[in-house]
Amino acid sequence: MFEYMGDRISNAIKNIKGMGRITEDNISDAIKEIRIALLEADVNYEVVKEFTKKVKEKALGLDVSKSLKPEEVFLKIVKDELVELLGNDYTPLVVDKKQTIIMLVGLQGSGKTTTCGKIANLVRKKHSKKPLLVACDIYRPAAIDQLKEIGSSLNIPVFSKGKENPRIIVQEALLYANEKNHDYIIIDTAGRLHIDDELMNELSDINKAINPNEIILVLDAMMGQDAINVIKGFNNKLPISGTILTKMDGNTKGGVALSVRHLTKIPIKFVGDSEKLDGISEFYPIRMAERILDMGDILSIAEKAASVIDEDEASNLAKKMERGKFDLEDFLTTMKQIKKLGPLENILKMLPGARKAGISDLKIDEKQMAHVEAIVLSMTPYERAHPEVLKMTRKQRIAKGSGRDVAEVNRLLKQFDSMKDMMKKISSGKMNFPF
Repeated sequence: MFEYMGDRISNAIKNIKGMGRITEDNISDAIKEIRIALLEADVNYEVVKEFTKKVKEKALGLDVSKSLKPEEVFLKIVKDELVELLGNDYTPLVVDKKQTIIMLVGLQGSGKTTTCGKIANLVRKKHSKKPLLVACDIYRPAAIDQLKEIGSSLNIPVFSKGKENPRIIVQEALLYANEKNHDYIIIDTAGRLHIDDELMNELSDINKAINPNEIILVLDAMMGQDAINVIKGFNNKLPISGTILTKMDGNTKGGVALSVRHLTKIPIKFVGDSEKLDGISEFYPIRMAERILDMGDILSIAEKAASVIDEDEASNLAKKMERGKFDLEDFLTTMKQIKKLGPLENILKMLPGARKAGISDLKIDEKQMAHVEAIVLSMTPYERAHPEVLKMTRKQRIAKGSGRDVAEVNRLLKQFDSMKDMMKKISSGKMNFPF
């Protein structure tokens, strides 16, 4: 997502290096390159035209101060305009009501049912809500079973009345929610391959029957510019409060994200960034702009870590690192903590300069991590705490117990020693960084 476009924009900005003043002549090539990058990413033509016009107007004639480089000034302008294009401010999900009702709508195949589960999982974890999923897609084969399966995997109840009229289902679901004290009701509605009057009338009737706090449109980010017409079609019949872009981890060019808010004035609330039921992220325009420009997204990494990593455990590990007492038991704990963050390559992509450093396309072999874990688990607690006692006979036993070979055991121990040495240097202030 966005990588090719972001790289093209970054390269365009680099060409402005060394200029004392930004003029029409010296930024014309950069503006042209940015225009091409956005169009190739499937950003709406009118949006591209307005974006490049604003960047050019703000940049022209700017004096570059001695403390700033011209490319830094231009980068700031591009970043600010990207943030504005994406909606400026973060628009949160409604969660502060005593009982919240949200209705998810969208075309068939947009990932609506899975997104219901993702939101239920998020509001329970982050906001301590007691969610209820409501199955109102009575037309798509296996839609109800899919929602029940998602609910079962999350241990979240699903209200279903089979093929009953959805208008009746939602009213009975609210009675059930009140009886069981569910304070967050998420309604999975029917989709179609395209917008039609029958679907819209049903959704409109459901809206009138329950008056939801939010109606959120789920959009497949890979559908490109057609997404604008879909939003307008739904918004003509329903008061859409926000959108969720799914499949943003796929091969989508990302142009829809840069067009949606600007053309429809409807905020993007979330993006789906993996198929897993925790694969949903709140949409912050400034963070997304920084990711497009390879400036990283450290805040999102920190938030993700805070939601899954035990604070006391992390604090104890940090203290052990500082004292140089980090052992293989701690190494095992750290590995387990990292695994909770999800696919490691997704985290690496959010580091500043990840694309420039060539680590954004890095594929982490999860099997390799499992092999390392198996080796450490084949050690006794004493051996993990005192790896110096691991001589050949012990290594042979560990290799046999983990199904690996002695060379792998030796490699792991060597890597662990190097890591410990680096930690000691960092904690003592003796580590020389190249910046």
